[in-house]
Amino acid sequence: MRIPSYILRARDQWQQARRPAGIERPGPGQESVWDYPRPPRVEPTSRHLAVDFCGRRIADTRRGLRLLETSHPPTYYFPPEDVDRSVLTPSTHESICEWKGQAEYYTIEVGDRLVRNAVWSYADPFPEFSLLAGYLAFMPTQMDACWVDGEQARAQDGGFYGGWITSDLAGPIKGGPGSAGW
Repeated sequence: MRIPSYILRARDQWQQARRPAGIERPGPGQESVWDYPRPPRVEPTSRHLAVDFCGRRIADTRRGLRLLETSHPPTYYFPPEDVDRSVLTPSTHESICEWKGQAEYYTIEVGDRLVRNAVWSYADPFPEFSLLAGYLAFMPTQMDACWVDGEQARAQDGGFYGGWITSDLAGPIKGGPGSAGW
């Protein structure tokens, strides 16, 4: 499936838009989320990624992928073999990303705790994002903890973003108050 032309036009218009005031200068060892591309880019990462839910480690990898998009913290994707799939049940919820394609969702259930649509995946992403096929991403707001190289990540604000914020990022980061137009 190809990206429709109206989406490509919107992307080009967005790329020409001005950056907001107050962009932070990256410090030593930091990356600016404003140096990330649009359209997004997916790349392998060997960082140690982990997800805890209901007192249990449900995902752990050094073979993840990170999706980088201007103004957003990375969204991390786990290979399916590094996720405890026994706690996941397919959901009927779906969404469409203009860059990646159609996402399918999963409900997590451990003990008496259940969170619907907290995990998503792209079974058949657009060709530009084929690396993501079958990998799983976790909504950090719904997990007990998400970890990047031993640092507990903070969830990206905004309710529907899946980015993981760590100390090695400089912002400002989309999702917070006043960022809707970025």
